[in-house]
Amino acid sequence: MIPFLDLRKITASFDGEIERAVSGVVASGRYLFGRCTEDFERAYAAYIGTRHCVGCSNGLDALSLILQAAIELGRLNLGDEVIVPANTYIATILAVTGCGLTPVFVDPDPLTCQITADGISRAVTMRTRAVMIVHLYGMCAYSDEIGRLCRARGLMLIEDNAQAHGCRFGSRRTGSLGHAAGHSFYPGKNLGALGDAGAVTTDDDELARMVRKIGNYGSERKYIFDNEGRNSRIDEIQAAVLGVKLPRLDADNSRRIDIAGRYAAGISGVGMLPQVMRGMNVFHIFPVFTDHRDELQEYLSIHGVETLIHYPVAPHRQQCYSRYSHLSLPVTESIHRRELSLPISPVMTDSEVDRVISLVNSWTD
Repeated sequence: MIPFLDLRKITASFDGEIERAVSGVVASGRYLFGRCTEDFERAYAAYIGTRHCVGCSNGLDALSLILQAAIELGRLNLGDEVIVPANTYIATILAVTGCGLTPVFVDPDPLTCQITADGISRAVTMRTRAVMIVHLYGMCAYSDEIGRLCRARGLMLIEDNAQAHGCRFGSRRTGSLGHAAGHSFYPGKNLGALGDAGAVTTDDDELARMVRKIGNYGSERKYIFDNEGRNSRIDEIQAAVLGVKLPRLDADNSRRIDIAGRYAAGISGVGMLPQVMRGMNVFHIFPVFTDHRDELQEYLSIHGVETLIHYPVAPHRQQCYSRYSHLSLPVTESIHRRELSLPISPVMTDSEVDRVISLVNSWTD
């Protein structure tokens, strides 16, 4: 069996360094607000290229904390519109609605599956106050046109960087391109913890301070609560694990890009493949798009290859968002109907990659 993602093998590839880091935290007796968290926040901010990194519980919280902090600071108001790509994972939308804001769904470009400046421009109304771009599948969604549009319209630009750790736009990394960015360190991510964890990155001192305060119950001083906050903090064990993994992230991403290049060069006849742009796509996911997605998935499963679907049902078609089910978003619905994710990870062997290519091509012949 070729697994979609072998997390045990990834952990083992660090030669016991992760286990030693975890043991060190256990022995220290300091499980929150310790040195591991401080060290990781400092290192990740430097890696992304921002002044601040604030650890939190998960990626959804990271996005929610940005929005809630903006509301507390008077930059957003309840009911304001936030433009979002319609084909994102539901966490993007949950963050918006969970903060009392209104998502405005925009169909992406059918070739890149990313939101565009033209799509954003058409969706802007008098109530629009923010744009949330999603670096979906590990591909950079930012463009100079999006940046100019947001500046010209006075819109807050937020990045959902849950799938694109280490991705670049020119000389800058995703997570440093907008006003703030939310990051997920779910175990399956390119930079993954051993449980849930997340972070906010930003150059905005005031926003960073508010995000940290809200994530600590709305408090900067013990038992004094200035804002209605929540409990959303990264713990020392997860920070220690991420601190071990971060120095190898670029090398791991390079291996993902190499595998993606082999897929793109070797697979034929399956339908649409993603663009391989070194640096601008770190291939958290390698999606293929075919009208016969379910048949291909079954064929690969029978022959020992595990695949996943990202994602089978679009957010506006989910029961919890039935109030948006009337929307016509044909590109999004086509993506969700046709997408299949092939295995890709830094610990895949060349022979496993060749096997996947051979099987996909034998199915299409």
